[in-house]
Amino acid sequence: MQANQPLRFSRIDSKQFFKTLNQRVNNYFKENKIAKTGNWKLYVKTFVMFSLMIAPYVLVLTLEINLWYKFLLCMLMGVGMAGVGMNVMHDGNHGSFSKHPWVNKFMGSSIYILAGNVFNWKIQHNVLHHTYTNIHGHDEDLEAGRVLRFSKHAEWMPHHKFQHLYSVLLYGLLTINWAIFTDFQQMKRYLKRKLSYANSKDPALQWTGLIITKILYFSVWIVIPILVMDISWWKVLIGFVVMHYTAGLILSLVFQLAHVIEDAEMPEADTSGTMKNTWAIHQLLTTVNFSTKNRIVNWYTGGLNHQIEHHIFPQISHIHYTKISAIVKRTAKEFNLPYNEYKTTRSALFSHFRFLKQMGIQPS
Repeated sequence: MQANQPLRFSRIDSKQFFKTLNQRVNNYFKENKIAKTGNWKLYVKTFVMFSLMIAPYVLVLTLEINLWYKFLLCMLMGVGMAGVGMNVMHDGNHGSFSKHPWVNKFMGSSIYILAGNVFNWKIQHNVLHHTYTNIHGHDEDLEAGRVLRFSKHAEWMPHHKFQHLYSVLLYGLLTINWAIFTDFQQMKRYLKRKLSYANSKDPALQWTGLIITKILYFSVWIVIPILVMDISWWKVLIGFVVMHYTAGLILSLVFQLAHVIEDAEMPEADTSGTMKNTWAIHQLLTTVNFSTKNRIVNWYTGGLNHQIEHHIFPQISHIHYTKISAIVKRTAKEFNLPYNEYKTTRSALFSHFRFLKQMGIQPS
């Protein structure tokens, strides 16, 4: 099947899995009289994550300390950057941070200080990834040029046999590539394909916004430090790369453990462009949870270790995933459907790199 060919999911769900699950989850919120959006726990976490990113930045600019300590602070900024992305920006751009649209828009706009762009992110993530999860040629999260091979449907090249060894070195480049190249490439591609979402602006405004926010971004993270600190410009650039590499490595690994892993299927449509399963069942087959009993992982990853719950209910804030996961797991079992889960982050990491090694083997 050709990439970008229109796809449709099967509408046949004889056992009515999603209808039953959706009703049960809705009843959970109704019976407990709680909103599906964020609450004080998310607001406290938001403050912590922004502090992890901004406080080290201020300290780097103001403290007269050894350069190596400043690089450590840049690493901490990277930890905060990834934290803001997973916990604040992600919920905001899914409309699940708050019941107020303007709050969601404001929190979603935090992507601009993380190097990204709202329009591109919503197209790639909300539209393509959440709709066509793990479908080669449609889910751009499976695309890595020719450097890495994430799907058996992708072209194999000789260097892929080593990808389980070199991939982790490239993962750290995710956000810096995002900042410099990816946003411009994506906007050109998405506008050419006439992709959009509700309330998205016209192309001229999208390009204007992209250029202005990039100028502001590089001014904050590079120009101001060069002007304020009495150190060489190249040392500022090293700190910038350290920050981004830290954030990129964290985000890449968290993303990969949800979909590019042994238990996640990568199905294709039939010749008519129809997928075998309904959308909700497709999400169960292509998505994996990990380390859901670990409170630190749950807290820091913004529920991205609860990818099954997130993919089926993206408009529900991640702070509720631990509670509703029991409902999802029980319902999947009742309907004889898989609920793929790795007990620990370590076991999920091993599975991911084993999968990369499998994808690096030349197809017969």
